[in-house]
Amino acid sequence: MIKTENIIKSYGDLKVLKGIDMSVKKSEILSITGASGAGKTTLLQILGTLDKPNQGSLLIDGINPFQLSEQKLSDFRNQNIGFVFQFHHLLPEFTCLENVCIPAFIGRRKPARVIKEAKDLLSYLKMDHRFNHKPSELSGGEQQRVAVARALINNPKVVFADEPSGNLDRENTEELHRLFFQLRDERNQTFVIVTHDEQLAASCDRTIHLVDGAVFQQ
Repeated sequence: MIKTENIIKSYGDLKVLKGIDMSVKKSEILSITGASGAGKTTLLQILGTLDKPNQGSLLIDGINPFQLSEQKLSDFRNQNIGFVFQFHHLLPEFTCLENVCIPAFIGRRKPARVIKEAKDLLSYLKMDHRFNHKPSELSGGEQQRVAVARALINNPKVVFADEPSGNLDRENTEELHRLFFQLRDERNQTFVIVTHDEQLAASCDRTIHLVDGAVFQQ
């Protein structure tokens, strides 16, 4: 599903990533761990096509997204990649249902079908009683479930999650982690998760540990 070769990223004189080679299989849950400043979020942003490397190649399902035009890259990201962040980034003026629909509306999909799929997703995530609630009316765990539904609305090939449980208590953290594995088992979803949570990392199919911008080989 994902393959990188010699990904290098610098910001001025600061070399953040120093030649990352890695791969992710379809339906795999991969965790990326490492100390603060090791390059985890930078790597995730490049894998998610939000940032570009200075050197190296990235293939997602056989396509090099950085060879696409800006518009085609934006379309590729919208159609193939979902994101879940530590802070859910839900738009406060919209309802849960509207927040979930937004990526699909950006992708110019038919509104009636999008709304049905969004309701189905929220129901699947046990949020059907919250369709018309604003984010401020939800608990942290509920907000993150809406963010997961939003990430899934375009049926992406891979979901990238950056410290997705970092803002949750232990009970909601465990619930979110169970949800990721349920989505993998029932929907064949692929996840790449940056996390400091040792319990989550240990339960993933595989872990890549970054040390000072490079993959630590044990």
